[in-house]
Amino acid sequence: MTTTSPTKTAAPALPPARHAAHANKGRGRFKMGAGQQLKAGPFTYIALVVVGLGSIFPLYWTLVAASHDQQRVLDSPPPLIPGGRLWSNLQAAWDQANLGKAIVNSVIVAGSITVATLFFCTLAGYAFAKMRFRGRGALMTAVIATLTIPPQLSVVPLFMLMSDIGWNGHLESVIFPTLVGAFGVFFMRQYLLEALPYELIEAAKVDGASNIRIVWNVVLPAARPAMMVLGMLTFVQAWNDFFWPFLALNQENPTIQVALGLLSASYTPDQSIVMAGALISTLPLLVVFIVFGKQIVGGIMAGAVKG
Repeated sequence: MTTTSPTKTAAPALPPARHAAHANKGRGRFKMGAGQQLKAGPFTYIALVVVGLGSIFPLYWTLVAASHDQQRVLDSPPPLIPGGRLWSNLQAAWDQANLGKAIVNSVIVAGSITVATLFFCTLAGYAFAKMRFRGRGALMTAVIATLTIPPQLSVVPLFMLMSDIGWNGHLESVIFPTLVGAFGVFFMRQYLLEALPYELIEAAKVDGASNIRIVWNVVLPAARPAMMVLGMLTFVQAWNDFFWPFLALNQENPTIQVALGLLSASYTPDQSIVMAGALISTLPLLVVFIVFGKQIVGGIMAGAVKG
């Protein structure tokens, strides 16, 4: 006796569009294909508006307070619309605090510190990231360990050293102690570990390039995005530094933050004039970000892609 096995019916063929949808079924909701972009919802726009207003409001309030007299600034409720005394308050702050010389000094100090930090930290970061030498790990650990030391502990010996050298009251006492920082070395080292392949260095050596040529033609172009970010952070920190410049300098040769501190150090400071001085001190930072904003944001995004 012959037995017949039950026939198997083939599954009906799906149309191409339904077949693609069926193949993609089961994938996560948030997985995206190449070329697709995330779409922002209403909550995203609300969050952006709130964060944007919260970021702009301090600058706007400084402008409002700088455009009124002290009595109006101290009123309750305070004014929320700019007044008509902005120019006179700016002129008073400029004359009382010697802001012209203070801005020039701050540009010299912040610019020198930024250039030196970028140069030395890039070289040190490259050495720690790609060069092999004895004690590399121990030296890197020592550099990172300095980040745990509060800067206030070094104020007294540093002040004594500047006094012995004869630099108290001069810009050199603010510039030289901060020419290189542990954070900059660590930052550049971490970036160059991923952004600079060994193959580029080896190829340059095969072509007969010296170490200086390798740094100039290979390392610096690869490190440019991180250098832009580090330069912005260093310049803003040096510009806003108050504690050490206040101790090392005097009112005849101040930086912008020292001048603002002296402006508000009177028994009854005029808050509107103080706000006018703060507005003047903020304008150079805004100019720097407007001029170099594209490169800074590009450096941040390049670092994110490398990560």
